[in-house]
Amino acid sequence: MKPRRRVAIFGATGSIGTNAIRVIRAHSDQLELIAIAGGSRVEPLAEIAREFKLKHVSVFDPGNQTEKELKDQFPGDTSITTGLEGLIHTATLEEVDMVLIAVVGITALQACIEAIKHRKKIALASKEILVMAGEFIMPLVEKYDGLLLPTDSEHNAIFQCLSGNSTKHVRNIILTASGGRYRNTPMEQLAVITPEEAVKHPNWNMGQKISIDSSTMANKGLEVIEAKWLFGMKPAQIEVVIHPQSIIHSMVQYVDGSVVAQMSPPNMSFAIQHCLLYPDRAPGVDPTIDFAKPFSLDFEAPDFTRFPCLRLAFDVLKMGHTAPAIYNAANEIAVQAFIENRISFLDIPKVIEFTLESLSITPPSSIQDIIDADLEARERSLKKTLK
Repeated sequence: MKPRRRVAIFGATGSIGTNAIRVIRAHSDQLELIAIAGGSRVEPLAEIAREFKLKHVSVFDPGNQTEKELKDQFPGDTSITTGLEGLIHTATLEEVDMVLIAVVGITALQACIEAIKHRKKIALASKEILVMAGEFIMPLVEKYDGLLLPTDSEHNAIFQCLSGNSTKHVRNIILTASGGRYRNTPMEQLAVITPEEAVKHPNWNMGQKISIDSSTMANKGLEVIEAKWLFGMKPAQIEVVIHPQSIIHSMVQYVDGSVVAQMSPPNMSFAIQHCLLYPDRAPGVDPTIDFAKPFSLDFEAPDFTRFPCLRLAFDVLKMGHTAPAIYNAANEIAVQAFIENRISFLDIPKVIEFTLESLSITPPSSIQDIIDADLEARERSLKKTLK
């Protein structure tokens, strides 16, 4: 019998982390949870630590709690680390085989880099890491003979569709998008959308920020940029289609005209389990498609007028260099400003475009150049949203 794969989860209390824990519970003969990391929600982290008798927990933002106050909430033999050093410590633990990274933004960027250097398998759900630093991360994976498994449903689908085939035979990859809840909303109504409305996705149960990104299709834009680095595709080889049912998660069209698609219900547990058990397979934790029941599969081209965030992402893909970092940072600031009712829903792409146009796009020579571009973009876009 193969030894159990030992897993650390970054973002353990979020939707991806919660589903990953469900998978680990269901396949405890093959998977073992060793460590978790989270932001500031201490009690849910403590509950997980108690259930799995964890010895390693990282709390990125403990707030005003003293070390003793923090420690008192966890089992006595649990070691608690905090901040960026805590993430890096957790990602490089000797007893960890795989790190599932599912935190918003680039909080885990440095920890991801160190995990790769320590030859950990990476299950990556934080798309911002490759969007910003793909040109540094992917060569690092190759240098250390590593394994980086895409955990987003779309990229995981592409990964599965490419299995056993050479990318030189690929004509294009097709990322599917639900189109969110505003796919058919009259344009004049988009101006009065509230944050409370924008987070209600018709198909997926996700966090606040990613739900709004799905409404603007900025999320799909980030996936377009990430796909370039994951699969080595040229911009002209990456396509997006609207697929309202979210059953086909993405497709690969080969040069001979054949199209290979990956299908499952709109539930992240399928992609997460594929990564955690890869290359093995096991029964899923959620019901799959029942082909005896009728259902439809519809497709249409995205409307770049309705979804300017997606148009900007394709522009950024062609620009390259620091443009993806600027796009991502400006979007994060704009979404937060929308959540705080400082700007309207339609202002989100305007903030992104303003920031891209007002900053220099330069080739980065290091990760630090990327981080600097990110910070500069945040400052510039924040000023725009405060006017």
